[in-house]
Amino acid sequence: MSDEENAARTKPGTITRLSSGALSGLLAGCAALAVAELVAAAVRPQAGPVVAVGGAAIDRTPVAVKDWAIRNFGTDDKLVLQLGILAVLALFALALGVFAVRHRRTGAAGVVVFGVIGAAAATSRPDSTSVTDALPSVLGALAGGGLLYLLIGRLPAPPRGAAREPGQGWDRRRFVLAATVAAAASAGAGAVGRALNGAGGQEAVTSRRNIDLPPPASRAPAVPRGAQVRVAGVSPFITPNADFYRVDTALVVPKVDATAWRLRVHGDGVPRERTLTFDDLLRRELIERDITLTCVSNEVGGPYVGNARWIGVRLADLLEECGVRPPSQGGPADQLVARSVDGMTIGTPVEDVMDGRDAMLAVGMNGEPLPFDHGFPVRMLVPGLYGYVSACKWIEDIELTTFDAYDAYWVKRDWAREAPIKTQSRIDTPKPFARPKAGAVMVAGVAWAQHRGIDKVEVRVDDGPWQAATLAAEDTRDTWRQWSYAWQATEGGHTLTVRATDRTGEVQTEKRTRTVPDGAGGWHSVVVTVE
Repeated sequence: MSDEENAARTKPGTITRLSSGALSGLLAGCAALAVAELVAAAVRPQAGPVVAVGGAAIDRTPVAVKDWAIRNFGTDDKLVLQLGILAVLALFALALGVFAVRHRRTGAAGVVVFGVIGAAAATSRPDSTSVTDALPSVLGALAGGGLLYLLIGRLPAPPRGAAREPGQGWDRRRFVLAATVAAAASAGAGAVGRALNGAGGQEAVTSRRNIDLPPPASRAPAVPRGAQVRVAGVSPFITPNADFYRVDTALVVPKVDATAWRLRVHGDGVPRERTLTFDDLLRRELIERDITLTCVSNEVGGPYVGNARWIGVRLADLLEECGVRPPSQGGPADQLVARSVDGMTIGTPVEDVMDGRDAMLAVGMNGEPLPFDHGFPVRMLVPGLYGYVSACKWIEDIELTTFDAYDAYWVKRDWAREAPIKTQSRIDTPKPFARPKAGAVMVAGVAWAQHRGIDKVEVRVDDGPWQAATLAAEDTRDTWRQWSYAWQATEGGHTLTVRATDRTGEVQTEKRTRTVPDGAGGWHSVVVTVE
């Protein structure tokens, strides 16, 4: 038989082996993830390899890339990251399967290597407290590697003259049966794992459902009439919980049982350390306040700002009971480090917490217990400071220290230690590239300068003079303020620009700056075409 005829006969066999090897690798990868998820249900959901590797990736991602992800994917950035991890794992699984066709043992061992990576990521997370966090990745990898070795053993014999490992022989029916059983078992294990992980948070869900928030001793005044401008397209004055922005690093939202939750207050200048339960907080005097929160990742004109009615315990009162004094009164600590159950650390100036503003440990949001996404059972917030230095969600520890002694999570990543919210304004309507009709067009939006208040908003059409907008009624200096401007629009393309002035007299800066290190700056503008 000629070489050409021999090659023609062996080519289909080679293609079959390689494609079956790729399928075997993919099935092995799915099995590894399914078993890992099942084991993670017994350990903790955050120990799963996708979550652990994703968290490690977030920790090591350059700030510019994080900003790009938030800007382009918004609150879906975590979903995109997880899908990306799964896609990369799928590609490597396919490649390992093809490699294992000729190197069966080495290919199977390659799956175990990925398990080691996942285990290292899980045990190195800030919230990891035990080496058992490595178990999901390790056991999942062993299952995947064993399955790959088994399936490759069912592939057709290699072409004549090629190396052949003991036990390799082709039985199409046995291969298809083994692959089908593996796929079904993986799907089942994954489903059981997801169900158990969901059930693991049921106690937290039940504890939240059973909470009846006491009436606050200090109620927030009613939102004044006229705080909401009557212009279509403007954000509601009170942001519904479901629409409130969420920016954090948690790939799996912590489900904390309020009945088991504890908060420890300790550190420098804390002569009377305390550990509080959730019921301890509810028995204290509660305050209710309207406060606008803003994320430092919010670009000029961006959506990461929202206003809610919060219920909580005044943080300064609690610190004073523990004997804490601010630096201005001789206290040794100038930084309050809040720690979350997911390992996040947030550093806040002690002076700002204790200067009389309504800094609080919040337990309620818009008339209900905090949603899980927003920090249930307890979160911290400090009016006037960006969230990354004030708004610790799922808080469980407060340590008093100094800025010189400790850098919190975001400070280690080149963000500023202290970050008061900058004076900003945004055009909500008309939207960019809108095509309104000539004549009266309402331009409207929101402006904010938390804990200082908004004194004036101005609008400019193209390069014309600044015109005063009409301010809606002010709720408090800690909330945003809506505004509107009646524009007599003429046909053609136009650029609308807005700027605000706060109560200190500071005019919103024109200079465009990035979000790093302490928040974006610049005027918001939209381009429209009037018809």
